[in-house]
Amino acid sequence: MRYDFGSDNTAGMAPAALRGLIEANADYARAYGADDITTRAADQIRRRLDADAEIRFVFSGTAANAIALSMLAYPHEAVLAHHAAHVCTDETGAPGFFGQGVGLIGLPGLSGKIDSRALEAALDEPEVGHRQPPAALSLTQSTEYGTVYTEEELRHLIEPVKERGYGVHLDGARLANAAAAGFDLTQIARLGVDVLVFGGAKAGGLCTEAIVMFDRSLARRVDNRLKQAGQTASKGRFLAAPFLGMLESNAWEDGAAHANLMAQRLAAGIATRSPFILAHPVEANAVFVRMPPEAHAAINAAGWACYRFDDGSVRFVCSWATTEAAVDEVLETIAGLG
Repeated sequence: MRYDFGSDNTAGMAPAALRGLIEANADYARAYGADDITTRAADQIRRRLDADAEIRFVFSGTAANAIALSMLAYPHEAVLAHHAAHVCTDETGAPGFFGQGVGLIGLPGLSGKIDSRALEAALDEPEVGHRQPPAALSLTQSTEYGTVYTEEELRHLIEPVKERGYGVHLDGARLANAAAAGFDLTQIARLGVDVLVFGGAKAGGLCTEAIVMFDRSLARRVDNRLKQAGQTASKGRFLAAPFLGMLESNAWEDGAAHANLMAQRLAAGIATRSPFILAHPVEANAVFVRMPPEAHAAINAAGWACYRFDDGSVRFVCSWATTEAAVDEVLETIAGLG
């Protein structure tokens, strides 16, 4: 089975990330994230965001998201999110675990984007003592369906939340792909996001992500919180080093741009050479295709791993490592099903 399109998690580390890791291993360094590599990686993130922020590197995106949400809501409160968001569908209740009971309220919206009217309706729900009221909003950029919010779309979602004094979290597991699609990273803090997860794993890093706290009050005793959650690395430089390697070389952006380009190539081929239709706009690095179960099974039987997603479409994901040859090969398989 070939996993070229199974997920951007199936690709190895980008060469720049691997070099960063090797270089970090060359000498002694201070422990627990107090090293120069961690400082430099955090500065690279701040530079891209054009914002002052507290930054910590953690072992996984699930931990990063769940700990971030635990900063924004009390255990008796809930977080509003798209019903297909990773925090709702793929984190096994981690927000509630790390948040001591924090709930999730799923909202509808086309192609992974929260519908603003649905959000307003949820915010206008009367508070009663028998259910968890919302205290924060979680957004995903790029979305689980490979679409990219515009600045204006985010503003329409964030402003009513901030007017009520609620917090805002942004899951940026594929933030590099959104940036490569034209999203301006410097707008994140200005739009009112309180805490961002800056993605590294799917961009070609190791398995680590960065928690970026624009609201520095959230960083109060954050190191105690991370230690208790098992997210404090004794050799912290190895969490930050792949980030540093990618960010100092611009491989973070370049790899995402390549992944997006490969997704466009794949989408164009499916649209022109196959009997199937695209389920969602292709704006980042994921392509979703409407096809019957028999066609999906035939693709798998031909040796290509791809997965049926929550909406019933079949997902193909491109990465920094996806080649034109692989795109053309899988297209031959898909076209042959017509």
